[in-house]
Amino acid sequence: MAENMTQGYNISDRHRRRIDQVAICFGKLIRMFLYQNDWKVIPMAMLIAAVVSLVVKNDFFVNMEGTLKGALALSCIGIWNGCFNSIQVICRERDIVKREHRAGMHISSYIFSHMLYQLILCILQTVATMGILVVIGIKFPLFGAVSTYLVVDMGITLLLITYAADMMALFVSAIVRNTTTAMTVMPFLLIVQLIFSGGIFTLPSWSDGIAKLTVSHYGLRCIAAQADFNELPSVTAWNTLQKMKDSDIPVTLTKGQIAQTFQNENLTAIKELRSLNVNIKSLDTSVNVGEFADTVIGTFNLRENQDQITFSFTIKDMINLVGEEAVGKYVKETTSATLRRPYYEKTSQNVYKYWGALIIFSLVCAVLATVSLEFIDKDKR
Repeated sequence: MAENMTQGYNISDRHRRRIDQVAICFGKLIRMFLYQNDWKVIPMAMLIAAVVSLVVKNDFFVNMEGTLKGALALSCIGIWNGCFNSIQVICRERDIVKREHRAGMHISSYIFSHMLYQLILCILQTVATMGILVVIGIKFPLFGAVSTYLVVDMGITLLLITYAADMMALFVSAIVRNTTTAMTVMPFLLIVQLIFSGGIFTLPSWSDGIAKLTVSHYGLRCIAAQADFNELPSVTAWNTLQKMKDSDIPVTLTKGQIAQTFQNENLTAIKELRSLNVNIKSLDTSVNVGEFADTVIGTFNLRENQDQITFSFTIKDMINLVGEEAVGKYVKETTSATLRRPYYEKTSQNVYKYWGALIIFSLVCAVLATVSLEFIDKDKR
């Protein structure tokens, strides 16, 4: 069986119609899936999904940083699976394609059969991957921007990412010399996808055009938008403050600045301190801290005193002065606001836009693969 599958597609004068040739080529690809171990890409996709899930499950859909990390990871899963699906499928049988083309095989039929086969392969990988994500414990929010369930929307996005990467690799396989060259080019493709995704590096303005030619650019943005990135809290700045809370901070202030701070009742801790009443047993009376401080400040004119006092305090002291909950809320909301982007809005318009871009990318790569193979008879390689 395996020997027969290496002999070509057996295109004869009876099979001149494109639809007949599609059926023949597609049938051979199915037999290769069953008997030449092409099915192994399915468990491989599941293994990759399991590893990634264990890394991102704790903060995916929880905060901005974790969601962006998860979006990048899912995009990489799809791109990795898609590239490995088809990076060698044409170049490994280039001589067969050339011979069959001379015998009457339409290149469009040949490529279309690959498109159908790779689509089925990508669907199987997507279902397997999404199943592993759920089993491992990634908690998907219920509602999506397009359909009723986010897990369905996310599955469609992952499918389109995988298929777009698949068609990109199919195009590469159509133009390279052999499988060795194809496997040499593929790491370069993956690195470009990673760098220009926008998920790790802040890209300069000149790179916008390059980024728009990558699958990862649209894939990451689509997943982040579906995950409602803009409405999640940001925790990086607050976590950094927490790690630095025991660090000493030297401060030099004038007596006037200290006096003004002690009279600022907008600060929660200061307001509470000023409201305290202290019992003085020797005088058998109680004194309000705020009133006593105001009297001292006014008597000695401390608000105008420019004598300097140097002291140190920790970030923890400063946080406690205002209130940890209030500081945490302020820091998280402020940093979240600076990270929000219009292209991460959870809207159906955004999702449809990214889906459309991935579909167009796939079709363009398929057309380019077809055009390049139309000249295979002139290939002297």
